[in-house]
Amino acid sequence: MKKSLLIPSLILLIFISTFGFAQELKPNNLFCNGMVLQQNMPVPVWGTAKPNQKIKVVFGKQKVSTTTNRNGKWSIKLAPLKASKIGRDMIISGSSKIKISNVLVGEVWICSGQSNMQFSVNNVPEIKSLIPFAKNIRTFEVKRQVSLKEAEQASGTWTETNPSSAVAFDFAFFLENIGDVPVGIILSSWGSSSIEAWMPRDMENDLPYFKSIMDDFDKDTATRNRLEKAINTPNGWNNKEDIFMRRQPNVVYNAMMKPLAPYACRGLVWYQGERNARYLTGVPEVTEANWFHRVVGIKEYGDVLKLWIERYRQEWQNKNMYFSIVMLPGYGKGTHATPNIDSKNPTEESWAWMRESQLKALELPNTSVANTIDLGSETNIHPTDKFPVGQRLALLAAKYTLNQNVVAEGPIFDKVDIENNTLIVHFKNNIGLKTNNRKAPSGFWIADKSLNWQMAEAEIIEETVVLQNKSIKKPLYIRYAFAGKPDVNLVNNAELPAYPFRTDF
Repeated sequence: MKKSLLIPSLILLIFISTFGFAQELKPNNLFCNGMVLQQNMPVPVWGTAKPNQKIKVVFGKQKVSTTTNRNGKWSIKLAPLKASKIGRDMIISGSSKIKISNVLVGEVWICSGQSNMQFSVNNVPEIKSLIPFAKNIRTFEVKRQVSLKEAEQASGTWTETNPSSAVAFDFAFFLENIGDVPVGIILSSWGSSSIEAWMPRDMENDLPYFKSIMDDFDKDTATRNRLEKAINTPNGWNNKEDIFMRRQPNVVYNAMMKPLAPYACRGLVWYQGERNARYLTGVPEVTEANWFHRVVGIKEYGDVLKLWIERYRQEWQNKNMYFSIVMLPGYGKGTHATPNIDSKNPTEESWAWMRESQLKALELPNTSVANTIDLGSETNIHPTDKFPVGQRLALLAAKYTLNQNVVAEGPIFDKVDIENNTLIVHFKNNIGLKTNNRKAPSGFWIADKSLNWQMAEAEIIEETVVLQNKSIKKPLYIRYAFAGKPDVNLVNNAELPAYPFRTDF
Protein backbone atom coordinates (compact mmCIF):
# COMPACT_ATOMS: atom_id res chain seq x y z
CA MET A 1 0.00 0.00 0.00
CA LYS A 2 2.76 2.43 0.94
CA LYS A 3 4.62 1.55 -2.25
CA SER A 4 1.62 2.49 -4.43
CA LEU A 5 1.38 5.89 -2.71
CA LEU A 6 5.05 6.61 -3.35
CA ILE A 7 4.82 6.05 -7.09
CA PRO A 8 2.42 8.96 -7.83
CA SER A 9 4.53 11.23 -5.61
CA LEU A 10 7.66 10.24 -7.47
CA ILE A 11 5.97 10.88 -10.80
CA LEU A 12 4.82 14.30 -9.58
CA LEU A 13 8.36 15.17 -8.47
CA ILE A 14 9.77 14.16 -11.85
CA PHE A 15 7.03 16.18 -13.59
CA ILE A 16 7.80 19.26 -11.53
CA SER A 17 11.55 18.97 -12.14
CA THR A 18 11.14 18.33 -15.84
CA PHE A 19 8.69 21.11 -16.63
CA GLY A 20 10.17 23.80 -14.42
CA PHE A 21 7.36 24.35 -11.94
CA ALA A 22 9.90 24.34 -9.14
CA GLN A 23 12.06 27.07 -10.66
CA GLU A 24 14.02 29.16 -8.25
CA LEU A 25 14.09 32.91 -8.66
CA LYS A 26 16.56 33.84 -11.39
CA PRO A 27 16.99 37.07 -13.33
CA ASN A 28 18.16 36.90 -16.93
CA ASN A 29 21.96 36.49 -17.29
CA LEU A 30 22.28 40.12 -18.41
CA PHE A 31 21.41 41.22 -14.88
CA CYS A 32 24.46 40.50 -12.77
CA ASN A 33 27.08 42.24 -10.62
CA GLY A 34 28.81 45.17 -12.29
CA MET A 35 26.16 45.80 -14.95
CA VAL A 36 25.35 49.17 -16.49
CA LEU A 37 21.73 50.27 -16.87
CA GLN A 38 20.64 52.75 -19.53
CA GLN A 39 19.88 56.29 -18.36
CA ASN A 40 16.81 58.35 -19.28
CA MET A 41 14.57 55.59 -20.63
CA PRO A 42 12.42 52.79 -19.14
CA VAL A 43 14.56 49.81 -18.09
CA PRO A 44 13.10 46.30 -18.47
CA VAL A 45 14.22 43.67 -15.95
CA TRP A 46 13.12 40.08 -16.44
CA GLY A 47 13.70 36.49 -15.42
CA THR A 48 12.07 33.30 -14.16
CA ALA A 49 10.71 31.92 -10.89
CA LYS A 50 7.87 29.68 -9.72
CA PRO A 51 4.52 30.22 -11.49
CA ASN A 52 2.12 32.75 -9.97
CA GLN A 53 4.74 34.10 -7.58
CA LYS A 54 5.02 37.73 -6.58
CA ILE A 55 8.32 39.32 -7.63
CA LYS A 56 9.63 42.65 -6.34
CA VAL A 57 12.54 44.62 -7.83
CA VAL A 58 14.11 47.41 -5.79
CA PHE A 59 16.66 49.82 -7.23
CA GLY A 60 17.39 53.21 -5.70
CA LYS A 61 14.08 54.68 -4.62
CA GLN A 62 12.07 52.54 -7.02
CA LYS A 63 10.09 49.46 -5.94
CA VAL A 64 8.28 47.61 -8.72
CA SER A 65 6.27 44.39 -8.31
CA THR A 66 4.77 41.83 -10.64
CA THR A 67 3.56 38.22 -10.64
CA THR A 68 5.06 35.43 -12.69
CA ASN A 69 2.91 33.86 -15.37
CA ARG A 70 1.92 30.19 -15.61
CA ASN A 71 5.33 29.40 -17.13
CA GLY A 72 7.22 31.14 -14.36
CA LYS A 73 8.32 34.11 -16.43
CA TRP A 74 8.29 37.66 -15.06
CA SER A 75 9.15 41.13 -16.33
CA ILE A 76 9.01 44.64 -14.89
CA LYS A 77 10.08 48.08 -16.06
CA LEU A 78 11.97 50.59 -13.97
CA ALA A 79 11.13 54.21 -14.64
CA PRO A 80 13.87 56.25 -16.38
CA LEU A 81 17.04 56.51 -14.29
CA LYS A 82 19.57 59.29 -13.87
CA ALA A 83 23.22 58.59 -14.66
CA SER A 84 25.31 57.46 -11.71
CA LYS A 85 29.00 56.61 -11.38
CA ILE A 86 28.38 55.28 -7.88
CA GLY A 87 27.71 51.55 -7.74
CA ARG A 88 24.41 50.60 -6.13
CA ASP A 89 22.56 47.37 -5.38
CA MET A 90 19.50 45.96 -7.11
CA ILE A 91 17.42 43.64 -4.92
CA ILE A 92 15.12 41.09 -6.56
CA SER A 93 12.79 39.23 -4.20
CA GLY A 94 10.48 36.23 -4.60
CA SER A 95 10.70 32.93 -2.77
CA SER A 96 14.32 33.98 -2.23
CA LYS A 97 16.27 37.22 -2.45
CA ILE A 98 18.99 38.11 -4.94
CA LYS A 99 21.34 41.07 -4.60
CA ILE A 100 23.00 42.42 -7.72
CA SER A 101 25.79 44.74 -6.63
CA ASN A 102 27.88 47.59 -8.05
CA VAL A 103 25.30 48.68 -10.65
CA LEU A 104 26.05 51.85 -12.62
CA VAL A 105 23.70 53.93 -14.76
CA GLY A 106 24.87 55.52 -17.99
CA GLU A 107 25.00 54.86 -21.72
CA VAL A 108 24.65 51.28 -22.93
CA TRP A 109 25.58 50.35 -26.51
CA ILE A 110 25.65 47.06 -28.36
CA CYS A 111 28.70 46.73 -30.62
CA SER A 112 28.25 44.11 -33.28
CA GLY A 113 29.43 42.97 -36.69
CA GLN A 114 32.16 40.82 -38.14
CA SER A 115 35.96 40.64 -37.90
CA ASN A 116 36.75 44.37 -37.91
CA MET A 117 34.48 44.79 -34.90
CA GLN A 118 36.03 41.73 -33.27
CA PHE A 119 39.54 43.07 -34.08
CA SER A 120 41.52 43.10 -30.84
CA VAL A 121 42.68 46.09 -28.81
CA ASN A 122 46.07 44.40 -28.66
CA ASN A 123 46.51 44.91 -32.41
CA VAL A 124 46.22 48.70 -32.18
CA PRO A 125 48.94 50.26 -29.96
CA GLU A 126 47.30 53.71 -29.93
CA ILE A 127 44.08 52.26 -28.55
CA LYS A 128 45.82 49.86 -26.18
CA SER A 129 47.64 52.85 -24.69
CA LEU A 130 44.28 54.23 -23.52
CA ILE A 131 43.66 51.33 -21.12
CA PRO A 132 45.39 52.91 -18.06
CA PHE A 133 43.26 56.02 -18.47
CA ALA A 134 39.91 54.27 -18.93
CA LYS A 135 37.27 54.68 -16.24
CA ASN A 136 33.59 53.92 -15.75
CA ILE A 137 33.54 51.42 -18.63
CA ARG A 138 31.95 48.00 -18.22
CA THR A 139 31.66 45.16 -20.73
CA PHE A 140 29.34 42.24 -21.37
CA GLU A 141 31.03 40.09 -24.02
CA VAL A 142 28.68 37.58 -25.60
CA LYS A 143 30.20 34.16 -26.18
CA ARG A 144 30.50 33.36 -29.88
CA GLN A 145 28.12 30.51 -30.58
CA VAL A 146 25.08 29.55 -32.65
CA SER A 147 21.64 28.13 -31.96
CA LEU A 148 19.05 26.52 -34.21
CA LYS A 149 16.33 28.07 -32.04
CA GLU A 150 16.00 31.53 -30.50
CA ALA A 151 17.83 31.43 -27.18
CA GLU A 152 16.58 33.13 -24.03
CA GLN A 153 19.92 33.55 -22.29
CA ALA A 154 23.08 35.19 -23.56
CA SER A 155 26.31 33.47 -22.56
CA GLY A 156 28.49 36.03 -20.84
CA THR A 157 28.82 38.23 -17.78
CA TRP A 158 29.44 41.89 -16.95
CA THR A 159 33.06 42.75 -16.17
CA GLU A 160 34.70 45.95 -14.97
CA THR A 161 37.10 45.94 -17.90
CA ASN A 162 37.33 47.48 -21.32
CA PRO A 163 35.95 45.59 -24.35
CA SER A 164 38.42 43.36 -26.17
CA SER A 165 37.36 44.99 -29.44
CA ALA A 166 39.56 47.90 -30.52
CA VAL A 167 36.67 49.83 -32.08
CA ALA A 168 34.27 49.15 -29.20
CA PHE A 169 36.80 50.20 -26.54
CA ASP A 170 37.91 53.28 -28.48
CA PHE A 171 34.25 54.29 -28.88
CA ALA A 172 33.49 53.71 -25.20
CA PHE A 173 36.59 55.59 -24.05
CA PHE A 174 35.81 58.76 -25.98
CA LEU A 175 32.07 58.61 -25.30
CA GLU A 176 32.74 58.37 -21.56
CA ASN A 177 35.06 61.37 -21.82
CA ILE A 178 32.78 63.51 -23.97
CA GLY A 179 29.59 62.62 -22.12
CA ASP A 180 31.09 62.34 -18.61
CA VAL A 181 28.89 59.30 -18.06
CA PRO A 182 29.48 55.57 -17.43
CA VAL A 183 29.45 53.45 -20.58
CA GLY A 184 28.36 49.84 -20.83
CA ILE A 185 29.35 47.92 -23.95
CA ILE A 186 27.61 44.69 -24.93
CA LEU A 187 30.03 43.17 -27.43
CA SER A 188 28.47 40.64 -29.77
CA SER A 189 30.59 40.09 -32.88
CA TRP A 190 31.97 37.26 -34.98
CA GLY A 191 34.41 37.36 -37.87
CA SER A 192 33.21 36.75 -41.45
CA SER A 193 29.55 36.72 -40.43
CA SER A 194 27.09 38.10 -42.99
CA ILE A 195 24.12 40.32 -42.22
CA GLU A 196 22.02 37.20 -42.86
CA ALA A 197 23.71 35.47 -39.93
CA TRP A 198 22.33 38.24 -37.69
CA MET A 199 18.79 38.17 -39.11
CA PRO A 200 15.69 37.02 -37.22
CA ARG A 201 13.96 34.17 -38.98
CA ASP A 202 10.79 36.15 -39.60
CA MET A 203 12.61 38.59 -41.90
CA GLU A 204 11.93 35.98 -44.56
CA ASN A 205 8.40 37.44 -44.65
CA ASP A 206 9.79 40.66 -46.16
CA LEU A 207 12.78 39.28 -48.06
CA PRO A 208 12.05 36.51 -50.58
CA TYR A 209 15.76 35.81 -51.08
CA PHE A 210 16.17 35.20 -47.34
CA LYS A 211 13.15 32.89 -47.33
CA SER A 212 14.79 30.90 -50.11
CA ILE A 213 18.01 30.67 -48.10
CA MET A 214 16.17 29.55 -44.97
CA ASP A 215 14.01 27.04 -46.85
CA ASP A 216 17.17 25.45 -48.21
CA PHE A 217 18.77 25.58 -44.77
CA ASP A 218 15.79 23.69 -43.31
CA LYS A 219 16.15 20.98 -45.93
CA ASP A 220 19.92 20.69 -45.43
CA THR A 221 19.99 17.91 -42.84
CA ALA A 222 23.76 17.50 -43.10
CA THR A 223 24.42 21.13 -42.19
CA ARG A 224 21.97 21.12 -39.30
CA ASN A 225 23.44 17.88 -37.95
CA ARG A 226 26.95 19.31 -38.26
CA LEU A 227 25.89 22.41 -36.32
CA GLU A 228 24.25 20.33 -33.61
CA LYS A 229 27.37 18.22 -33.25
CA ALA A 230 29.62 21.29 -32.99
CA ILE A 231 27.31 23.01 -30.49
CA ASN A 232 27.33 19.94 -28.24
CA THR A 233 31.06 19.19 -28.45
CA PRO A 234 32.16 19.10 -24.77
CA ASN A 235 35.56 20.74 -25.28
CA GLY A 236 34.45 23.25 -27.92
CA TRP A 237 34.72 23.13 -31.68
CA ASN A 238 37.80 23.45 -33.85
CA ASN A 239 38.63 26.36 -36.14
CA LYS A 240 37.17 24.63 -39.21
CA GLU A 241 33.87 24.16 -37.42
CA ASP A 242 34.04 27.72 -36.08
CA ILE A 243 34.19 29.11 -39.61
CA PHE A 244 31.40 26.80 -40.73
CA MET A 245 29.11 27.87 -37.87
CA ARG A 246 29.45 31.62 -38.17
CA ARG A 247 28.80 31.56 -41.91
CA GLN A 248 25.30 30.11 -41.59
CA PRO A 249 22.13 32.23 -41.79
CA ASN A 250 20.03 33.21 -38.76
CA VAL A 251 21.76 30.98 -36.19
CA VAL A 252 24.15 33.67 -34.95
CA TYR A 253 21.21 35.99 -34.31
CA ASN A 254 19.44 33.23 -32.38
CA ALA A 255 22.33 32.75 -29.96
CA MET A 256 24.05 36.13 -29.81
CA MET A 257 21.45 38.84 -30.42
CA LYS A 258 17.95 37.61 -29.65
CA PRO A 259 18.75 37.01 -25.94
CA LEU A 260 19.90 40.63 -25.56
CA ALA A 261 16.46 42.07 -26.28
CA PRO A 262 14.89 44.08 -24.76
CA TYR A 263 17.83 45.09 -22.51
CA ALA A 264 17.65 48.88 -22.42
CA CYS A 265 20.35 50.46 -24.55
CA ARG A 266 20.91 53.69 -26.44
CA GLY A 267 21.77 51.99 -29.68
CA LEU A 268 23.84 49.62 -31.75
CA VAL A 269 27.15 50.17 -33.54
CA TRP A 270 27.32 47.98 -36.65
CA TYR A 271 30.67 47.27 -38.33
CA GLN A 272 29.83 44.70 -40.99
CA GLY A 273 29.59 44.45 -44.76
CA GLU A 274 32.83 42.89 -45.95
CA ARG A 275 31.19 39.47 -46.17
CA ASN A 276 28.36 40.87 -48.32
CA ALA A 277 30.77 42.75 -50.60
CA ARG A 278 31.86 39.75 -52.63
CA TYR A 279 29.15 40.15 -55.28
CA LEU A 280 28.00 43.44 -56.83
CA THR A 281 24.39 42.37 -57.10
CA GLY A 282 22.13 39.41 -56.48
CA VAL A 283 22.50 36.23 -54.46
CA PRO A 284 24.87 33.64 -55.97
CA GLU A 285 23.85 30.04 -56.37
CA VAL A 286 25.43 27.68 -53.90
CA THR A 287 28.26 25.48 -55.12
CA GLU A 288 30.83 23.46 -53.25
CA ALA A 289 33.30 26.28 -53.81
CA ASN A 290 31.10 29.16 -52.62
CA TRP A 291 28.77 27.53 -50.09
CA PHE A 292 29.47 30.33 -47.63
CA HIS A 293 28.79 33.17 -50.05
CA ARG A 294 25.06 32.76 -50.54
CA VAL A 295 24.33 36.23 -49.20
CA VAL A 296 22.80 39.36 -50.63
CA GLY A 297 25.06 41.47 -52.84
CA ILE A 298 26.35 45.01 -52.53
CA LYS A 299 23.61 46.90 -54.37
CA GLU A 300 20.80 45.23 -52.44
CA TYR A 301 22.55 45.48 -49.07
CA GLY A 302 21.33 49.01 -48.28
CA ASP A 303 17.64 48.16 -48.50
CA VAL A 304 18.20 44.97 -46.50
CA LEU A 305 20.11 46.97 -43.87
CA LYS A 306 17.18 49.36 -43.46
CA LEU A 307 14.72 46.51 -42.95
CA TRP A 308 17.15 44.91 -40.50
CA ILE A 309 17.36 48.12 -38.46
CA GLU A 310 13.59 48.45 -38.33
CA ARG A 311 13.22 44.82 -37.28
CA TYR A 312 15.74 45.23 -34.46
CA ARG A 313 13.89 48.30 -33.22
CA GLN A 314 10.77 46.17 -33.10
CA GLU A 315 12.59 43.48 -31.11
CA TRP A 316 13.82 46.08 -28.60
CA GLN A 317 10.38 47.73 -28.50
CA ASN A 318 12.14 51.03 -29.12
CA LYS A 319 11.41 52.91 -32.34
CA ASN A 320 14.11 55.46 -31.41
CA MET A 321 16.89 52.91 -30.93
CA TYR A 322 19.95 54.51 -32.51
CA PHE A 323 22.05 52.78 -35.16
CA SER A 324 25.54 53.93 -36.04
CA ILE A 325 27.00 52.22 -39.09
CA VAL A 326 30.76 52.04 -39.67
CA MET A 327 31.46 52.73 -43.33
CA LEU A 328 33.81 50.22 -44.93
CA PRO A 329 37.22 51.91 -45.26
CA GLY A 330 39.57 51.99 -48.23
CA TYR A 331 40.47 48.63 -49.73
CA GLY A 332 42.21 47.83 -53.00
CA LYS A 333 40.51 44.61 -54.05
CA GLY A 334 37.27 44.19 -55.98
CA THR A 335 34.43 41.68 -56.17
CA HIS A 336 34.46 37.99 -57.00
CA ALA A 337 33.94 38.85 -60.67
CA THR A 338 36.80 41.38 -60.83
CA PRO A 339 39.11 40.94 -57.84
CA ASN A 340 42.01 42.86 -59.37
CA ILE A 341 41.01 46.49 -59.87
CA ASP A 342 42.42 49.99 -60.21
CA SER A 343 41.67 51.10 -56.66
CA LYS A 344 41.61 54.81 -57.66
CA ASN A 345 39.17 54.47 -60.56
CA PRO A 346 35.50 55.33 -59.91
CA THR A 347 34.11 52.84 -62.44
CA GLU A 348 35.48 49.64 -60.92
CA GLU A 349 33.48 47.05 -58.95
CA SER A 350 34.88 48.18 -55.61
CA TRP A 351 33.77 48.80 -52.04
CA ALA A 352 32.59 52.24 -53.20
CA TRP A 353 29.27 50.63 -54.06
CA MET A 354 29.00 49.04 -50.62
CA ARG A 355 29.62 52.42 -48.96
CA GLU A 356 26.80 53.86 -51.06
CA SER A 357 24.57 51.03 -49.82
CA GLN A 358 25.58 51.63 -46.21
CA LEU A 359 24.71 55.33 -46.56
CA LYS A 360 21.11 54.32 -47.36
CA ALA A 361 20.73 53.76 -43.61
CA LEU A 362 20.54 57.56 -43.33
CA GLU A 363 17.11 57.39 -44.98
CA LEU A 364 15.85 56.20 -41.59
CA PRO A 365 15.64 58.48 -38.52
CA ASN A 366 18.08 58.05 -35.64
CA THR A 367 20.91 56.70 -37.76
CA SER A 368 24.40 57.82 -38.65
CA VAL A 369 27.32 56.55 -40.70
CA ALA A 370 30.86 56.98 -39.40
CA ASN A 371 32.96 58.06 -42.38
CA THR A 372 36.18 56.07 -42.82
CA ILE A 373 36.95 56.92 -46.45
CA ASP A 374 40.37 58.30 -45.50
CA LEU A 375 41.31 55.11 -43.63
CA GLY A 376 41.98 51.50 -44.55
CA SER A 377 44.60 49.55 -46.44
CA GLU A 378 45.23 48.76 -50.08
CA THR A 379 45.88 45.09 -49.33
CA ASN A 380 44.73 44.34 -45.76
CA ILE A 381 41.02 43.71 -45.16
CA HIS A 382 41.74 44.19 -41.44
CA PRO A 383 43.39 47.64 -41.27
CA THR A 384 44.96 48.74 -37.99
CA ASP A 385 44.10 52.46 -38.26
CA LYS A 386 41.05 52.08 -36.05
CA PHE A 387 41.80 54.90 -33.61
CA PRO A 388 39.80 57.50 -35.60
CA VAL A 389 36.89 55.06 -36.03
CA GLY A 390 36.01 54.96 -32.35
CA GLN A 391 36.52 58.72 -32.02
CA ARG A 392 34.11 59.44 -34.86
CA LEU A 393 31.53 57.01 -33.49
CA ALA A 394 31.76 58.73 -30.11
CA LEU A 395 31.30 62.17 -31.68
CA LEU A 396 28.20 60.96 -33.53
CA ALA A 397 26.76 59.44 -30.36
CA ALA A 398 27.55 62.56 -28.34
CA LYS A 399 25.87 64.84 -30.86
CA TYR A 400 22.81 62.81 -31.75
CA THR A 401 22.05 60.88 -28.55
CA LEU A 402 23.50 63.10 -25.81
CA ASN A 403 22.70 66.40 -27.55
CA GLN A 404 26.27 67.62 -27.15
CA ASN A 405 27.30 70.68 -29.16
CA VAL A 406 30.06 69.02 -31.16
CA VAL A 407 30.98 68.75 -34.82
CA ALA A 408 30.52 65.06 -35.59
CA GLU A 409 30.67 64.84 -39.38
CA GLY A 410 32.79 66.03 -42.23
CA PRO A 411 31.50 67.83 -45.33
CA ILE A 412 28.40 66.22 -46.87
CA PHE A 413 27.37 66.85 -50.47
CA ASP A 414 24.48 69.30 -50.72
CA LYS A 415 24.08 70.47 -54.33
CA VAL A 416 25.99 71.27 -57.49
CA ASP A 417 25.76 74.33 -59.76
CA ILE A 418 26.81 74.17 -63.40
CA GLU A 419 28.51 77.29 -64.73
CA ASN A 420 29.91 77.10 -68.26
CA ASN A 421 32.49 74.30 -68.17
CA THR A 422 32.75 74.08 -64.36
CA LEU A 423 30.86 72.33 -61.59
CA ILE A 424 30.53 74.14 -58.26
CA VAL A 425 30.00 71.73 -55.38
CA HIS A 426 28.24 72.90 -52.21
CA PHE A 427 28.52 71.02 -48.93
CA LYS A 428 26.83 70.85 -45.55
CA ASN A 429 29.22 70.96 -42.58
CA ASN A 430 31.54 73.06 -44.73
CA ILE A 431 32.83 75.55 -42.15
CA GLY A 432 36.57 75.82 -42.61
CA LEU A 433 36.54 73.69 -45.76
CA LYS A 434 40.15 72.83 -46.58
CA THR A 435 42.53 70.03 -47.41
CA ASN A 436 44.56 68.32 -44.73
CA ASN A 437 47.78 68.47 -46.73
CA ARG A 438 47.48 71.99 -48.19
CA LYS A 439 47.26 70.57 -51.70
CA ALA A 440 44.39 70.84 -54.15
CA PRO A 441 41.38 68.64 -53.33
CA SER A 442 41.81 65.11 -54.68
CA GLY A 443 39.47 62.23 -55.40
CA PHE A 444 37.07 64.14 -57.70
CA TRP A 445 36.09 62.74 -61.10
CA ILE A 446 33.68 64.37 -63.55
CA ALA A 447 31.88 63.33 -66.75
CA ASP A 448 29.50 64.62 -69.39
CA LYS A 449 26.49 62.71 -70.70
CA SER A 450 28.81 60.09 -72.23
CA LEU A 451 29.90 59.05 -68.71
CA ASN A 452 33.49 58.98 -69.83
CA TRP A 453 34.98 59.77 -66.43
CA GLN A 454 38.01 62.02 -66.12
CA MET A 455 39.96 63.16 -63.08
CA ALA A 456 38.94 66.70 -62.18
CA GLU A 457 41.06 69.72 -61.43
CA ALA A 458 39.68 70.94 -58.12
CA GLU A 459 39.93 74.21 -56.24
CA ILE A 460 38.40 75.43 -52.98
CA ILE A 461 36.65 78.78 -53.41
CA GLU A 462 34.66 80.26 -50.53
CA GLU A 463 33.87 76.89 -48.94
CA THR A 464 32.83 75.31 -52.21
CA VAL A 465 34.85 73.08 -54.51
CA VAL A 466 35.06 74.11 -58.16
CA LEU A 467 35.71 71.30 -60.65
CA GLN A 468 36.74 71.22 -64.28
CA ASN A 469 38.66 69.23 -66.87
CA LYS A 470 39.78 70.84 -70.12
CA SER A 471 38.70 67.81 -72.14
CA ILE A 472 35.10 68.02 -70.87
CA LYS A 473 33.21 71.00 -72.32
CA LYS A 474 29.82 70.29 -70.74
CA PRO A 475 30.38 68.49 -67.44
CA LEU A 476 27.27 67.10 -65.76
CA TYR A 477 28.20 64.48 -63.17
CA ILE A 478 30.55 64.00 -60.23
CA ARG A 479 31.97 61.05 -58.38
CA TYR A 480 33.93 61.90 -55.25
CA ALA A 481 35.99 59.33 -53.34
CA PHE A 482 34.02 56.73 -55.24
CA ALA A 483 36.74 54.11 -55.55
CA GLY A 484 38.16 51.16 -53.66
CA LYS A 485 41.00 53.05 -51.99
CA PRO A 486 40.73 56.69 -53.11
CA ASP A 487 43.28 59.37 -52.30
CA VAL A 488 41.31 61.99 -50.38
CA ASN A 489 42.23 65.11 -48.45
CA LEU A 490 39.07 67.25 -48.18
CA VAL A 491 38.07 68.05 -44.58
CA ASN A 492 36.31 70.73 -42.54
CA ASN A 493 37.67 72.70 -39.60
CA ALA A 494 37.09 69.69 -37.32
CA GLU A 495 39.52 67.71 -39.51
CA LEU A 496 36.72 65.30 -40.40
CA PRO A 497 36.76 63.91 -43.96
CA ALA A 498 34.16 64.65 -46.63
CA TYR A 499 31.71 61.85 -47.33
CA PRO A 500 31.91 60.01 -50.66
CA PHE A 501 29.13 60.66 -53.15
CA ARG A 502 28.10 60.49 -56.79
CA THR A 503 25.52 62.49 -58.77
CA ASP A 504 25.02 60.20 -61.78
CA PHE A 505 21.90 58.39 -60.63
